[in-house]
Amino acid sequence: MVSIFCDSTCDLSAELVQRFSIKIIPLSVFIGGNNYLDGIEINSSRLFQLVEDKKELPKTGAPSVESYRKAFDGVDELVYIGISSKLSASYQSSLIALEKSDPQKKIAIDSLNLSSGIGLLALKASDMSREGKTAYEISEIIRQDLSKVHTSFVIDKLDYLHKGGRCSAVEHLAASLLKIRPVIEVKPDGTLGVREKLGGSRKKALLSMLEELSSHGGTLDSQRVFVTHCACPEDAEFLAEELRRLAIFEEILITEAGSVIASHCGPKTIGILYMTK
Repeated sequence: MVSIFCDSTCDLSAELVQRFSIKIIPLSVFIGGNNYLDGIEINSSRLFQLVEDKKELPKTGAPSVESYRKAFDGVDELVYIGISSKLSASYQSSLIALEKSDPQKKIAIDSLNLSSGIGLLALKASDMSREGKTAYEISEIIRQDLSKVHTSFVIDKLDYLHKGGRCSAVEHLAASLLKIRPVIEVKPDGTLGVREKLGGSRKKALLSMLEELSSHGGTLDSQRVFVTHCACPEDAEFLAEELRRLAIFEEILITEAGSVIASHCGPKTIGILYMTK
């Protein structure tokens, strides 16, 4: 059976990792002079506490080439699905680690996505592995599916994006004064962009993601949908309940973002991630 690998930014819960036999390679988070392995030595809750205690924002780092080599060593056939190459050096490191491997049996894929957008692809790859498909067959289907993943999330405050250099001081000030909540989306090229800027209540912003999902109508892939959040379980349950009312998806999965994703988005970030046919 083909082994399916992801990096820790896939934001899959421990239960899902075990259920689908996904192998996780952790990224790193640096804060307060210490280095932590995402999902092993730190989670998002611990991260936010450290930010409060240390009065500094974290930095993140990709796994080393050697980390990938060690993870892939001894595995006969694998597919690795990594965070967008436009957002991290992880994918490039995985390619270097696989340079001398059989390209038909050990394959790295740039997801052009993040968080449980990667998770959706990983679970589908795991399903195909259990069906007996080869690494090459799985990789061909997953590559065709990259553009079918839809990832959007609401940022509660721009503090983390601003201090991390992902939005300007002017944008940060305007959003703070006007109480604007941006809805961020992953673009087809694997970069991030603002889909819309919403004033008013947080609920309005949450409903906008549901409206976007519903606009796809009969083209939605009904197998599964993710609600992934940073320290806002009540909002996650609200969105999950609204998704249940739509009666479209066979499986509605709630996961909490790991410390790497949380490092860039901040608390109370929440997203809906799904696929179209």
